Amino acid sequence: MSEPQELVETALRASASDGCVVIATEETEVNLRWANSSLTTTGHLSSGSLTVTSIVDGNRAATVTGPVSSAEEAERLVRAADVAAAAAPPDDTASPLVAPDGNDHGWSGEPARTSIRTLDRFVPDLARAFDRCAGDEIALFGFAEHRMASTFVGSSTGLRRRFDQPTGKVTITGKSADLSRSTWAGLHTRDFTDIDVEATVDRIGRQLGWARKRIELPAGQYETILPPSAVADLMVFTYILASARAADEGRSPFSAGSGNRIGEQLSPHPLTLYSDPEEDGLQCPPFELVSGQPGPYPAPFSVFDIGQPATRVDWIDDGRLTDLHRSRAWAKRTAARPRPFVHNLTLTGAEGGPSLDDMVANTERGLLLTCLFYVREVDPANLLLTGLTRDGVYLVENGRIRGAVNNFRFNESPLSVLSRLTEVGRTEPTLGREWQGYFPRTAMPPIRVPDFTMSTVSQAL
Repeated sequence: MSEPQELVETALRASASDGCVVIATEETEVNLRWANSSLTTTGHLSSGSLTVTSIVDGNRAATVTGPVSSAEEAERLVRAADVAAAAAPPDDTASPLVAPDGNDHGWSGEPARTSIRTLDRFVPDLARAFDRCAGDEIALFGFAEHRMASTFVGSSTGLRRRFDQPTGKVTITGKSADLSRSTWAGLHTRDFTDIDVEATVDRIGRQLGWARKRIELPAGQYETILPPSAVADLMVFTYILASARAADEGRSPFSAGSGNRIGEQLSPHPLTLYSDPEEDGLQCPPFELVSGQPGPYPAPFSVFDIGQPATRVDWIDDGRLTDLHRSRAWAKRTAARPRPFVHNLTLTGAEGGPSLDDMVANTERGLLLTCLFYVREVDPANLLLTGLTRDGVYLVENGRIRGAVNNFRFNESPLSVLSRLTEVGRTEPTLGREWQGYFPRTAMPPIRVPDFTMSTVSQAL
């Protein structure tokens, strides 16, 4: 067996605790950066880590993570986890560790790795875009990366699971020669074969052209078309905070009285919000994978559930809230089904929805956004968020773009947006600007909101 699997087995043998779960990850990355339409850096990185969760008395757990490259380092990490678990308080998310399923899931194979060859087609396309934009007096700035992470999960129960996760993204900011106009595009990909640089640069050039005319607008409520990227940022926020336990305990926008809002109609439109590990182009681990380390928000997940199988879940169906994610312990306590957190998210409306261009053409007067930026939670009770528009807000009148307007700070709740939206477009893979590093696998439609709240004017580009 190759090194990550050997480290898992070494750590499991070294553990003196009652139970142990070990996650070994080997990750490789290639990346490119460019500025002012010239490549500036290329990188090829590799890293490995080991995460050890030790369990004592069936309900006390501690997790330690670190870079490990030898059996001795793995054993030291295990000893640290064992000591920490012995001193840990009881954990009310405790459940028996996940049992083996009789399948090794390709356990003994070599870790998957990426290489610079993944970008073989992308680089010449980008070079042609540089030449083209020089003639159009447009400067391109951006970043492209492709990562391959092979994750091996082993448990003292005999469970062995393995998953190879490719993740690629491209972000391009286009600016006018005098740097007075700016726009942005972000793309998610598994292997760069589906990245259309020419089409992306076409869109950047078109949006910079719209911005030649500048219009000042005051803060207020505007009919607003949110592109898929902006919708992704709102929906990922909603999904991450959709914890059944928080809702049941009255600590969540999904709380209702002494229970939760499951069964409540959230939108008058036939929306479906779902996660599916097997979703084409958005594939992710088909099992619970919890590091025990802090993320951007407190995670309602349990290290006791590592390795639990995950399948498709419809969180919203036909506009109605149908489920919330919950640990096995909370599921048992509330007589509900466990719902692991799945690392992708798709929102769909009625089949055959309009394209973004169709929605613009059907707008009498409103705003078209490029993306959202620096989104933060203001009021957790109703999921009120604030953030900024950035890199292009455009005024639409009588189906045409009239020009670019100033940026705004917005204040909105995604749940309120779902209840008020009046049109849902065609779903497509997208990359949320706010969540691109933590949650890149999304597919979203553009949506129309009749009264999106722009609370103040922002002076940013």
